[in-house]
Amino acid sequence: MGKSAAEKPAFATDAVHGGQKPDPTTLARATPVYRTSSFVFKSTEHAANLFALKEFGNIYTRLGNPTTEVLETTVTALEGGAASVAVASGTAAIFNTVITIAKLGDEIVSASNLYGGTYTMFDSILPDLGIVTRFADVKDPSTFEKAINDKTRLVYIETIGNPALDFADISTIAAIAHKHGLPLVVDATFTTPYLLRTIEHGADIVVNSLTKWLGGHGTAIGGIVTDAGTFDWNKPKFKAFTEPDKNYHGLRWAIDLPPELARIAFALRFRTVPLRNLGACLAPDNAWFFLQGIETLHLRMPRHAENALAVAKFLKKHPKAAWVRYPGLEDDPTYKTASRYLKKGFGGMVVFGVKGGRKAGEKFIEALSLFSHLANVGDAKSLALHPASTSHSQLTDEQQLESGLSPDLVRLSIGLEDISDILADLEQALAKI
Repeated sequence: MGKSAAEKPAFATDAVHGGQKPDPTTLARATPVYRTSSFVFKSTEHAANLFALKEFGNIYTRLGNPTTEVLETTVTALEGGAASVAVASGTAAIFNTVITIAKLGDEIVSASNLYGGTYTMFDSILPDLGIVTRFADVKDPSTFEKAINDKTRLVYIETIGNPALDFADISTIAAIAHKHGLPLVVDATFTTPYLLRTIEHGADIVVNSLTKWLGGHGTAIGGIVTDAGTFDWNKPKFKAFTEPDKNYHGLRWAIDLPPELARIAFALRFRTVPLRNLGACLAPDNAWFFLQGIETLHLRMPRHAENALAVAKFLKKHPKAAWVRYPGLEDDPTYKTASRYLKKGFGGMVVFGVKGGRKAGEKFIEALSLFSHLANVGDAKSLALHPASTSHSQLTDEQQLESGLSPDLVRLSIGLEDISDILADLEQALAKI
């Protein structure tokens, strides 16, 4: 039996069609790339209405672009959210999310098992702007509640921590955040909306690095933030939303907008304040690249997860592997939690330690042939990295250990190659240690 007109399309259909429609001018079926800095106004009234948020449309590509809008609409559908805003990188998405909500003197509570760049942002850069981060242990949700105080403005986690791969108990942490009237921000890059729609488990704002599995081919850098449209910002603690905003004509985002727009007050302020004025906009060409990748997301993610599980099981039995972490292994410390959420696979990342420590790990990486040694994940190709000396090298030894990163950890992003070739490359590289 077919679906009724009222039923939402399936994930695969949204991935292929999403916000795409034939171009109204040329009737081109594929989404065009609108390589233009700016757009003509119909009249002075039209221009004024656009800037006053009385109507929506194209103004300047730093604020939005028709190609980027298709990407945003597609990701909104895939995440099950209310609105999305794409930016120049995943890091820009995280930074702009924080400064959209928090001000000088505010605090945030974050899991400590973060990507190195995010940890540095929270630990070293935000304090210079007057925003303090208190870190919690994702394996013990009670530590989040202990870290929250009257200055806290948001709670932040990654679904699968980078690089230790601890899985977060999202709904439990969401309940803690909501108990204290705080939004939960979730970096869902390592799961993508295909494996997990975090909004369904309590996330209020979802961050994705488009560079990784959503784009899937290592061809562009970008990030995107999705507003679930579920959080009520009309609370005194959120001064950015309840007091006149000098950045936008004294508008009180949670009070003065009509209900249908107040629902997405976060996305609107994100776009019109930090994106508009700090300029981390996504190039329309990159938006187009990401749209090509998303069309096959539902086909690629099962293969990534299938190959990664096979690699994890292979390394688990290998005599030269000191330990292995993958949330899909039944003896993994966070398997019990991950298995409650992840019904379609446990992601494409595997980390392990090589017997012999750091030097042995370096020799292993240099012996790989099929795997590419570079600082990225989520590519169609298999990738390898030693995070302690590269992506997380800005952290102190103590900070690395706090985030679950041991000196011997090797990070593998498992690609879409035939699994026999992936395992053969791992075997020959381990044999050279």
